[in-house]
Amino acid sequence: MLLMAYKLVHKTLATAANLANLLPTGTVLAFQSLTPSFSNNGTCQLSNKYLIASLIGFCAVACFFSSFTDSFTDRDGKFYYGIATFKGLYVFNYDHHEGEDRETRKDLVKFRIGFIDFVHAFVSLFVFLIFALSDSEVQRCIFPDAGDNENALFMNLPLGAEVLSSFLFIIFPTTRRGIGYADLVPMAAG
Repeated sequence: MLLMAYKLVHKTLATAANLANLLPTGTVLAFQSLTPSFSNNGTCQLSNKYLIASLIGFCAVACFFSSFTDSFTDRDGKFYYGIATFKGLYVFNYDHHEGEDRETRKDLVKFRIGFIDFVHAFVSLFVFLIFALSDSEVQRCIFPDAGDNENALFMNLPLGAEVLSSFLFIIFPTTRRGIGYADLVPMAAG
C-alpha cells in the first residue's frame, strides 16, 4: 500500500513539474524581453504596432510548432532532436547509415503526430496569446482606449488561462520530450 501511494505521489509531482515544459514559458520570456523595445514602452507609432503584431505572430507560430518537437536516444545512446510528422519523426541531426536505417525508421514511426499533440499545441498557443495580449505595453500600444471592463478582463484572464491549461495538460498528458526539455536523462520511444 505504501509503495502504491509513493508511486502515485511521484507520478503526480512529476506531472506537475513537467507543466513548465508544456507551457510556452520560453516563448513568453522571449516575447517579454522584446516587447519594451518593439512597443516603444507602450507609446506606439504605427510602425511599433506592426512590430508588435509581427512579434506576436512569430512567437505564436513558434509556440504552436514547438509542441511538435521531440527527442529520443537510439540504441547506442546518441541523442536526436526532430519534429513530429504524420509519418513519424523527422530527425534534424541524424546521420544515415546503411545497416541501421531500416530499424531506425521503424523506431521513428512511433513518434507520429496524434490528437494529443494538437490539444497541446492549441492550448499552448491560447496561453501565449492570452499572456501577449495581457502585457501592459501591448495593451497601451494596441488597445489604448480600453475601458475599466477590458482592463479587468486583461488583468484576470492570464490566471484563468493558466489554471485551465494546467488542468488540460494533466488530463491529456504527452510523452513528447521537445527541444529544451529539462530532463537530464532522455527516454527512448516506448
